Amino acid sequence: MSNEAAINATRTLYRNKNVDGLNIFYREAGSADRPTIVLLHGYPSSSHMFRELIPRLAEKYHVIAADMPGFGYSDAPSKDEFVYSFEHLAEVMDKFLDAIGVAKYSIYVQDYGSPVGFRLFAKHPERIQAIVSQNGNAYEEGLGDFWGAYLVPFWKDRNAETEAKVRELVTLEATKFQYFTGVSNAEHISPDGYQFDQRLLDRPGIADIQVELFYDYRKNVELYPEWHVALKKAQPPLLAVWGKGDVIFIPAGAEAFRRDLPDAEIHFVDSGHFALEEESEAIAGYILDFLAKHVD
Repeated sequence: MSNEAAINATRTLYRNKNVDGLNIFYREAGSADRPTIVLLHGYPSSSHMFRELIPRLAEKYHVIAADMPGFGYSDAPSKDEFVYSFEHLAEVMDKFLDAIGVAKYSIYVQDYGSPVGFRLFAKHPERIQAIVSQNGNAYEEGLGDFWGAYLVPFWKDRNAETEAKVRELVTLEATKFQYFTGVSNAEHISPDGYQFDQRLLDRPGIADIQVELFYDYRKNVELYPEWHVALKKAQPPLLAVWGKGDVIFIPAGAEAFRRDLPDAEIHFVDSGHFALEEESEAIAGYILDFLAKHVD
């Protein structure tokens, strides 16, 4: 393959797809003839978080990374026009994958991508070839003290006081907390990620959307036992590559996968919640080695 052909093969394309009247923005790279890996982003990010990972994976795989409704460049109808729940986000992503013709794939889940991805897995275990979890939690052991400080009181009693506390999580200070806490070197963290996320969070109506998702997150925790049953039954290949400094989803969440998947491959990198900002090369290496063993 010539240098030009190699560059074109990994070039990221920026596309849009209509799903139930919603515009879903997505990034695509790599040959569609190769195995597909679907990247599911976290809060408060979007497919933008995968900007360095996509070209590394596209050398060997077909890569899809979409912005979920309410995030990134996808449509963000108001909470009165669209039900913002993780069940609904998973339904839209399921229809999106059908619409672009992706029937069999691996998933990479991070943060909010985890409850979406594990819903897809529980619904279609035969479609999921492998799971990569990068600080994508599915066990109560993985919930750090952050949850008790902000979200558990809100789940137990949604009122003006508990909601005001949760609304602190849409501020620039909170976004920078997610990006910088637990990293090995703050100078590794480009402002591109957190400033881009915050600009989109600051749009009119987005804070209200995020509050709905914060409240709905309690249902994800309630579903953990069902996901564990599905994992134990299907025994999918699973790689957990975790930023060990994450205080939101702590390392115990990675280790917990071995309870249901004894052969799970687990690695820790010296970073935090958004580990790709600091360790994209190392994480890509783990993923490529893992997929070569289990998908190729």
